[in-house]
Amino acid sequence: MLLAALCCLLWSFRTSAGHFPRACASSKSLMEKECCPAWTGDSSPCGQLSGRGACQDITLSKAPLGPQYPFTGMDDREAWPSVFYNRTCQCFGNFMGFNCGNCKFGFWGPNCTEKRLLVRRNIFDLSVPEKNKFLAYLTLAKHTISPDYVIPIGTYGQMNNGSTPMFNDINVYDLFVWMHYYVSRDTLLGGSEIWKDIDFAHEAPGFLPWHRLFLLLWEQEIQKLTGDENFTIPYWDWRDAKSCDICTDEYMGGRNPANPNLLSPASFFSSWQIICTRLEEYNSRQALCDGTPEGPLLRNPGNHDKARTPRLPSSADVEFCLSLTQYESDSMDKAANFSFRNTLEGFASPLTGIADASQSSMHNALHIYMNGTMSQVQGSANDPIFLLHHAFVDSIFEQWLRRHHPLQEVYPEANAPIGHNRESYMVPFIPLYRNGDFFISSRDLGYDYSNLQDSERDIFQDYIKPFLEQTSRIWPWLIGAAVVGSVLMAVLGRLTSLLCRRKRKQLREERRPLLMEKEDYHSLLYQTHV
Repeated sequence: MLLAALCCLLWSFRTSAGHFPRACASSKSLMEKECCPAWTGDSSPCGQLSGRGACQDITLSKAPLGPQYPFTGMDDREAWPSVFYNRTCQCFGNFMGFNCGNCKFGFWGPNCTEKRLLVRRNIFDLSVPEKNKFLAYLTLAKHTISPDYVIPIGTYGQMNNGSTPMFNDINVYDLFVWMHYYVSRDTLLGGSEIWKDIDFAHEAPGFLPWHRLFLLLWEQEIQKLTGDENFTIPYWDWRDAKSCDICTDEYMGGRNPANPNLLSPASFFSSWQIICTRLEEYNSRQALCDGTPEGPLLRNPGNHDKARTPRLPSSADVEFCLSLTQYESDSMDKAANFSFRNTLEGFASPLTGIADASQSSMHNALHIYMNGTMSQVQGSANDPIFLLHHAFVDSIFEQWLRRHHPLQEVYPEANAPIGHNRESYMVPFIPLYRNGDFFISSRDLGYDYSNLQDSERDIFQDYIKPFLEQTSRIWPWLIGAAVVGSVLMAVLGRLTSLLCRRKRKQLREERRPLLMEKEDYHSLLYQTHV
C-alpha cells in the first residue's frame, strides 16, 4: 500500500531521456541529418541565444578498428551517429543534453554552476522508507511514457533513408532496456544473413565506460521524473554471496512457489512485462525490437549451469582483478589475457587472468546465476537487479581507477573492436559521449560509493588518525623541549661568542712585533712631521 500510494503521489512528474529525441524523429530531421532541437528556455536551437551550445558538424574518429567486424556500411551503428545525423548540439561549459538543456554530470542549478557529489549506497543500508521509495521509482518509470524520446523500429534503410520515419513511444524504464538491446544486437546483413560477432558495449574496452554512462543517464532520468534530485542507484555487494539475498519480496522479488521460473505474486515485479528478448525472431525477420511486451520477467537464481559458473564471485576474486595493472591487452576482446576489463567482465579467470571460453565468472557469473531474463545479454536490463549489479561492477571499476591512477591514454586509442576506441561515440546515445570521457574517477562525474568512502575512512582510522592522536598527546612535551632547547642554544651561543672575542684579542697581542722594520719606522716619522 505504501508503494502504491507513493507511485500515485509521483505520477504527476513526467520526463525521460535516452536514445532518439522525439524532436529529431521527423522526416525533415532525418533527411537533413540534423538533430539540433530548441531549448525551451529561449526557444533557440541548442540554447544558442543563452550561450548554452550551438548546432555543429559531428567530427568522427578516424582511428583504425580491430578485425572483428569485417564490413562497412552494413549496420546503422557504424560511425555512430552519422547514418542518422551529422549535425547535433555541441554544448558549452557545464551544459549537456540533446538540446543543451541539462547540466553535465556533477553539476546542478539553473546555470549548472553548482558542484555536488552524490553517494550510491548498499541496498541493505537503506532504511525501509528509502528502499520502498526506490521500488516505487522503478514502478513509476515502468508506467511513464517518455515525452522526450522514442525508439526506432526499423533500420535507416527500412525507413527509406529517413523519408518514412518508423518510431514508437516507450516508457522510461523500457527505454533503457531497449538501448541495452540495441547496442548489443546482431548485425542484419539482409535476407536471412546476420553477423553475431559484434557488440558496441560488451567484450571490449568500452564495457565499463558504456555501462557507467548508462547508469548515470538512468539515475538522471529518475531524478527528473520524481523531482528527487538526490536520488542514486543502490548497489548490491555480491562478494562471497551463497545465494541471491536480494531475491525476496521485501527487495527485488522472491520465487513463485507455484513456478520457480516466475517471481512471487507478492512482488511488484511479478506483473512486469519484458521486451526485446526474442533475438532469433528479430533476426529471422530482419527486424528490430519494437518494444512490444513479450511476457513476464523470468528468474530462477541458482538453478543455472554450474559447470560454466560453479559459484558467485568472492572477495579474493575481486582483489585479484584489482591487482591487474593493464586495463586492456592483446586483441582487446573476450580473448584478452591479464586484462582488468576482461577479467572483471568475466571472460578471463579471476584466479589467473587467462581468458577461458568455458567459464563465466565475475560480472558474467551474476547474469548466468540469475537463470532467466537477466541471463540473455540483449534483454538482461529488463530485470531491475541489472541496475544494482552493474552499480557494484562500476564500484570495482572505480576502485581500480583510484588504485592505479591511469592516464586517459591508457584507454586504447585505436585497433579496438568497432565502437570501442577512445574517441568513438557510444551507441546509441544522443547527445554524444565518447568512451574516453568516462575513463575518469566517478568523483569527477559527481558521484561516489559508500563502500569506497568507508575504505578511505578505514585507512584514516588505521594509520593516519592513530599517528595524529599520538602526536597530539606528546605535542606539549615537544614544544617544551623546543623552548628549553632554544634557551640552551642561546646561552651556549653567547658563551661561545665571548670566548671567541677573548681568544681573538689574545692572538692580536701575541702577534704584535717587538721592533719595527726600518721602512715602517721612517714612514711613521714622516707622518709625524707632517
